[in-house]
Amino acid sequence: MVREQYTTTTPGTNLHRPETQYVYNVGIYGWRKRCLYLFVLLLIIILVVDLALTIWILKVMWFSPIGMGYLYVQSEGLRLERESEFLYPLYAKEVHSRKDSSLLLQSTHNVTLNARNPDGNVTGRLSVGPDMVQFDGQEFQIKSMNPDGKPLFTVDEDEVAIGTDRLRVTGLEGALCEHSIETPLIKGVRGLDNAKELRLESPTRSLTMDAPRGINIKAESGTITALSHLDIKLQSSDSMLMLNAGLRLPKLPQGTSGDSEISFGLYEVCVCTDGKLYLAVADVVSTCLYYSRACELSS
Repeated sequence: MVREQYTTTTPGTNLHRPETQYVYNVGIYGWRKRCLYLFVLLLIIILVVDLALTIWILKVMWFSPIGMGYLYVQSEGLRLERESEFLYPLYAKEVHSRKDSSLLLQSTHNVTLNARNPDGNVTGRLSVGPDMVQFDGQEFQIKSMNPDGKPLFTVDEDEVAIGTDRLRVTGLEGALCEHSIETPLIKGVRGLDNAKELRLESPTRSLTMDAPRGINIKAESGTITALSHLDIKLQSSDSMLMLNAGLRLPKLPQGTSGDSEISFGLYEVCVCTDGKLYLAVADVVSTCLYYSRACELSS
């Protein structure tokens, strides 16, 4: 904007009238001014959109003064409500559930728990997969919740130890042991609802029971049956064989003497030189020699 300046004089004075001076004000005009207004308007729009996005994110993520969504920040740590998904490793000193609910760890592949030493090396690993549960470590042990903390099940490289007073096997085929078993007592399932017989069976090999101070087989309310495809041998190396009960041998062969004898239903048991048993008609004296032809026929 151009402004002219004028100088007034009194009549009778002869002063030289100054030339007209022009004053220019410095500013932004024209297209520069319009670009500046457009830039300020664009900046205001960006600020408004940024503020709206911030408010929307705060609303969607459920930010609050005590946490974010189902994640609450407390003095003792972080608290998660409902189901939570972790995409990366979780490092925590302690993880536990609420008092009125259980802790659930769920994965589409497997759940792996690693224990590391101060150097960062893995010293123990527990992996729960869709097919099996695998543990890698020096020793695996299960303890009771009693104050004494008694070990119930222990596994290491050398042995498997079961510390309970009773081991119960409820499978249809029982327990399969490929090697020896050392135990002070073997019992069948007791009770009327699930009473089952106790069977010690070796389908393809022999079954041997050894004890330094004797083996006691007892049936309190039933019978003991011993079946064999071949011979059943009862042998005592240092003492006698005692049968303290009534003895029945229904399939013993009857000895013959060559002569017809009248039997009154009484017989005596005789033994051949090879150990086989046969029956002889009882008389006042022993008749085993008269009926010993059964030994000759059997040999």
